[in-house]
Amino acid sequence: MYKQSSLDLDPRSMPRQPDAILHKNGENNSPISVILVSSGSRGNKLLFRYPFLKVSENTSSSATKQRSPYVLRTTGDSTDDSDGDSREQTPLTDEQLVAGFSDIILATILATKSDMCGKKFELKIDNVRFVGHPTLLQPPHTIQVSKTDPSPKREMPTMILFSVVFALRANADPSVISCMHNLSRRIAIALQHEERRCQYLTREAKLMLAMQDEITTMTENGTPQSPFRHILPKCKLARDLKEAYDSLCTTGVVRLHINNWLEVSFCLPHKIHRVGGNHIPPEALERSLKAIRPYHALLLLDSEKALLAQLPLDCSPALVRLIKICSAMKNLQQLAQDADLALLQVFQIAAHLVYWGKAIIVYPLCENNVYMLSPHANICLYSPLAQQFAQQFPGHDLPSMLAKFSLPVSLSEFRNPLDAPVHEAQLIQMVVWMLQRRLLIQLHTYVCLMVPPSEDQPAPPDDEPLLASRMTGRSLSTPSALSFGSPTSSDDMTLTSPSMDNSSAELLPGGDSPLNKRMTETLLASLTEHERQAILSVPAAQNPEDLRMFARLLHYFRGHHHLEEIMYNENMRRSQLKTLFDKFRSVLVVTNHEDPIISLFQSPPE
Repeated sequence: MYKQSSLDLDPRSMPRQPDAILHKNGENNSPISVILVSSGSRGNKLLFRYPFLKVSENTSSSATKQRSPYVLRTTGDSTDDSDGDSREQTPLTDEQLVAGFSDIILATILATKSDMCGKKFELKIDNVRFVGHPTLLQPPHTIQVSKTDPSPKREMPTMILFSVVFALRANADPSVISCMHNLSRRIAIALQHEERRCQYLTREAKLMLAMQDEITTMTENGTPQSPFRHILPKCKLARDLKEAYDSLCTTGVVRLHINNWLEVSFCLPHKIHRVGGNHIPPEALERSLKAIRPYHALLLLDSEKALLAQLPLDCSPALVRLIKICSAMKNLQQLAQDADLALLQVFQIAAHLVYWGKAIIVYPLCENNVYMLSPHANICLYSPLAQQFAQQFPGHDLPSMLAKFSLPVSLSEFRNPLDAPVHEAQLIQMVVWMLQRRLLIQLHTYVCLMVPPSEDQPAPPDDEPLLASRMTGRSLSTPSALSFGSPTSSDDMTLTSPSMDNSSAELLPGGDSPLNKRMTETLLASLTEHERQAILSVPAAQNPEDLRMFARLLHYFRGHHHLEEIMYNENMRRSQLKTLFDKFRSVLVVTNHEDPIISLFQSPPE
């Protein structure tokens, strides 16, 4: 963190900020203020700050600071700190947190030296943390010698550096601080470019300083006024900074056009990603994005038309192409083929859309998908969602549709051979609509190896079942996304997936050959003797084909890989797996729950 070591400031001369009540439900993610400072031949200047302070409050706070320490204080007004300073006990609002910092003090502490430009600036004073990115405009020289006139002459007043600083609460999350620095850097780069192109920042700074001088003159002769209130309607840069502040406090999405020319786009993920009123931590979102696989699908949260209208004019054509063909029934690998894009590029675009809150990751819709009503869904009869659903699907009501998913149900149970195809299409649209609003969660099938204990072996505790965690064989290594091949459209068809590097991936044909026997024995060697005997005692183990398939899939039977993932990785049909599970049901336990990768987008984080 940058420290103002070059400033000779008495700590007692700095305004002490009282402890404030912390905001709840993510309010600490909002900035307190945005400040524009500059440094040049005329010294350090505070050009603009928003929200600007109310004059009455500023005046009263100044009077309070100048009050004599010998004035009798009533009980409860204030208490003396151990260092002799007076600290109020009344909690302060965001605006009051920075009210104690005058414009002169802010200009002094926030306008850094030239050697700090291009680096992260972070300064914490009591309950306020200032974050910015100082940017150098030109070298700090003020003396110019003419060839014809040897006497030195001063140049016109110049701006050497500037910084857009965001004031945050001192206990702001480090990820929020990093995001605020990122936004400050982006705005600074755009302003630096426009300054070099047409001296945009210099013109705006002169306008701001001229308005401040004019308001100062008026204040000396009349009622005190805030200069920033008068700067706002006349200065485009001031309006841009206000818009950035307001957007960060509300939606979290910032879209500025600096000088009506350069676009600055930014999103604060802490504001965008929320499920059931709870915020999704950025770390959890990042982990989920790294774990998506080609068999997942991308579900857009806005219509294609609305999403395309929000894109900038110079956006990537690949992004437009992917949005136009995106469907909840296509996995990411199918999207890559249909859009004629590399799979890695599709992953990057999908992660970009998810990060900006324009899409979520789901499993492709098919008739075997099992859905259930989310425990956090709004089931009120007259909720706004119910009204939107009735308008979107005339003749249907949301409570009745949600009642059908009160217990886990597969989409195949809604199929009626006598219904027209339009009814099936409408059902898919309604399921997509409910997934977009996080009203449904999808359940997947997981399998665990659980061998009954032997008679002479003590029973394990209830919280430590004898699962496949006792297996000491190699763990499943998820293949790289780039190694996957082409998928097919049907869920029950054989899926084309990469060749697994495990020794159990391929077994040679030829029935009960000695080589296949040795490979099967090698796979089962990772189990204990009791586990091997329990598996071999199953009647289906007498069939070499069934035993080889069981050994081939053994590393999936740990409860970490759902049925659809096994199908995709091993090129197997759903019916084959279910038949195998049924044959070895005496040593296998089948459970149903959410996929941890996509559950982040369906249920609020704990």
